[in-house]
Amino acid sequence: MADASRPSNVPRGRFEFDHRPETDQSFENALEKARDGTRLSVDDGVELLTTGTDTPGIDPRRKELVLEAADRRRAEVVGEEVTFVANLNNNVTTACNTGCLFCNFKDRSDQFLTENDDEHPGFTKTPEQSREIVEAALETGIYEVTSVSGLHPAFALDAEHRETLEASDRGDLNYKAPERYETNPGTYCEQIEAMSVGDVHIHSITPEEAYHAQRGAEWAYEEVYERLQAAGLDSVPGTAAEILVDEVRDVICPGKIDSGEWVEAMEAAATVGLDTTATIMYGHVENEAHRIEHLDRIRALQDRTEAITEFVPLSFVHANTPLAERGMVDGGATTDEDELMIAVSRLYLDNIDHIQSSWVKYGDEQGLKMLSCGADDFMGTILSEEITKRAGGSFGEARSFAEYVEMITAIGRVPVERSTDYRQRRRVDPDDSSVGPKLGPRADGTPLVER
Repeated sequence: MADASRPSNVPRGRFEFDHRPETDQSFENALEKARDGTRLSVDDGVELLTTGTDTPGIDPRRKELVLEAADRRRAEVVGEEVTFVANLNNNVTTACNTGCLFCNFKDRSDQFLTENDDEHPGFTKTPEQSREIVEAALETGIYEVTSVSGLHPAFALDAEHRETLEASDRGDLNYKAPERYETNPGTYCEQIEAMSVGDVHIHSITPEEAYHAQRGAEWAYEEVYERLQAAGLDSVPGTAAEILVDEVRDVICPGKIDSGEWVEAMEAAATVGLDTTATIMYGHVENEAHRIEHLDRIRALQDRTEAITEFVPLSFVHANTPLAERGMVDGGATTDEDELMIAVSRLYLDNIDHIQSSWVKYGDEQGLKMLSCGADDFMGTILSEEITKRAGGSFGEARSFAEYVEMITAIGRVPVERSTDYRQRRRVDPDDSSVGPKLGPRADGTPLVER
């Protein structure tokens, strides 16, 4: 939820960062470049995101000028269509030892050990359970299964990788044999193969998970993603990016891979032929300079790979996270910041066509507003969503096609069902009272979720 009490470009927390939102550029010059379609520099981006670095806080008149420029760019690039996908989230496990301070999805993995009799709120699914969940969801018409999970110590890439982990005497690999846990998660390849039912699209294995899936084996990321692709992986979510500036990662997720490793994994996924997405999680301890540095790394990655199908700004939900519990943050991004993040993403990422508005993060009303700030995609149906909910999000877990059509047509835009990669698109008739998905392998147009 947005924090309306703090001026938007006043630094958060007590952190002394090298990157500061200061430039020698002017807001007017940056805005003119944005309007002309000239590729923006980092300083241009900072000026637009702060509405000028010469004064504190967001200037409301300047903000509207940035939003207008982004909305015009959106119309030029993708027109009036608003896309969405019929999808299911199947997160395999909450067991994780990484210790990210922004996350309340995880549960300490030692709670899952068979010798631990204490109750805990976490879960782990076997490959067989994952298959049952996907099979049932396929009958509702889903196109995509999204799966992002904790880094369970028993996870290995495949049988060969498990042999390597079992034979290793290294103590830094975060590995324990699956027999030690109350539920065996199988291997990454077994989970992907289990979920890959009936030509459903599998969107899974973040760079962080790929790192976990090659620990101790010294395989290149290309090898990891090739094996996963053979098991049924179709595309890679560019989450675990958070902020791709290491001085911020050192504060909020010191146990995670660094920004260079994240980029290396994403390039490897693209090299083996997998589409990817990209994200930013903002509104915690970072400042506007960090956000633009992040966008700059994403734009450069896309210049090299041309594999990123969409960019997803994720507004930090702070309520139940360690960052909030430790007093390191007292809120998330303001509404002004949310709108400018969408707008500047559209203007800065001149090589990525689709910018997503997350109704899970923003809610319906503000999520729709983002569609006039530069966004053109309105996420997916998400038949289960655990990560944001655990952090304190309150905007629901499922969305019907009828709701999508009603909301999108109400703002004068065109509702379009899409595939994960945007290559398949279907305009949805707003006069069809029983509207449902048709692109999924078993979709027949019946309602995905009843209202």
